Amino acid sequence: MAAGQRAKAETLGLRRRLIGSSCRLFFPEDPVKIVRGQGQYMYDEQGAQYLDCINNVAHVGHCHPLVVQAAHEQNQVLNTNSRFLHDNLVDYAQRLSRTLPKKLCVFYFLNSGWLGRAHLFCRSSEANDLALRLARQYTGHQDVVVLDHAYHGHLSSLIDISPYKFRDLDGQKEWVHVAPLPDTYRGPYREDHPDPAAAYADEVKRVLSSAQERGRKIAAFFAESLPSVGGQVIPPAGYFPRVAEHVRSAGGVFIADEIQVGFGRVGTQFWAFQLQGEGFVPDIVTMGKPIGNGHPLACVATTQAMAKAFEATGVEYFNTRLLQLLGNNYRSREVGERSQMSRNSDAQESRNLPSRGPSVLLGGLTLRWLHLSVLGRALLNQIRISTTSMDPAPEP
Repeated sequence: MAAGQRAKAETLGLRRRLIGSSCRLFFPEDPVKIVRGQGQYMYDEQGAQYLDCINNVAHVGHCHPLVVQAAHEQNQVLNTNSRFLHDNLVDYAQRLSRTLPKKLCVFYFLNSGWLGRAHLFCRSSEANDLALRLARQYTGHQDVVVLDHAYHGHLSSLIDISPYKFRDLDGQKEWVHVAPLPDTYRGPYREDHPDPAAAYADEVKRVLSSAQERGRKIAAFFAESLPSVGGQVIPPAGYFPRVAEHVRSAGGVFIADEIQVGFGRVGTQFWAFQLQGEGFVPDIVTMGKPIGNGHPLACVATTQAMAKAFEATGVEYFNTRLLQLLGNNYRSREVGERSQMSRNSDAQESRNLPSRGPSVLLGGLTLRWLHLSVLGRALLNQIRISTTSMDPAPEP
């Protein structure tokens, strides 16, 4: 333990006294005190090294030297908000635009801060909240269709559209409609179904029709491009295009939540929604977590038509500290391009092999009495370990 560091027991006691108890610890029975991170590893106060398979924010590893250098250089130059004219804002928007379909050409950058007594936040929830506002302003409608088990953020507006959360709180609002998760592993339509994409899309159509019969008007279908909290579920090819057709026919828009799954984490594509084919284009895409490699940065990309409808409200939209955060990203070209999944990087090559990482990690676990299955894509995987069978477990 380094000189000047508190003993773990003292730190734990202070945390329990000062930090909100709803901010839970990993391994609460015996918490790990992490004091340092480097690359894919984290280190405790005794110097023990851990392979980090938990963090979902650090996109290019802990304390990447180029990220550290870029942050240090930008912090010496400027730290202010987006209402000043500055190259960082447009340079980074231009860089993002090259990765997206041409239709998605207007960007809103956002940052997170802190709220309340000892409840600290560094989140991308604000991006999803803005996406919800854009959809409602553009359509003039209120209701949202989401997927079962979904999680979209901690703001009140997003808890309401997150079955993963609202079922333990106030329950489902009348303006929220839940469609089945398009899970071909253990859902109602599996890989042996002749057309699971159409079958699951028809379920969304049924939900839409049921809502409309009750006089509800749909603003948006809101889904992670690869549902992560739901179990790293890969929607069957063709599912999103069919859903988008149904949703747009009902007067709504399609929002692709890429906050956890974007920026090359699916390996072969930069964005997870691109796994559905080149012809599929959402109306709104939200980004977070990997965009800042741990810095509180997020973004919403949308169309000119939706941006103009939002502008028509006459209400200004801005964010503080953005020029610093964008500078941290933009000025580190390795982070902005190569480390954020340039097709030529070694990282991209390894991410193109969906089973490679899990196979390495499971190498020491493949004992005779264990049944293992790996589901997911590239860096987004669920690993199932069973002592009895590899058959899919029933839905929880």
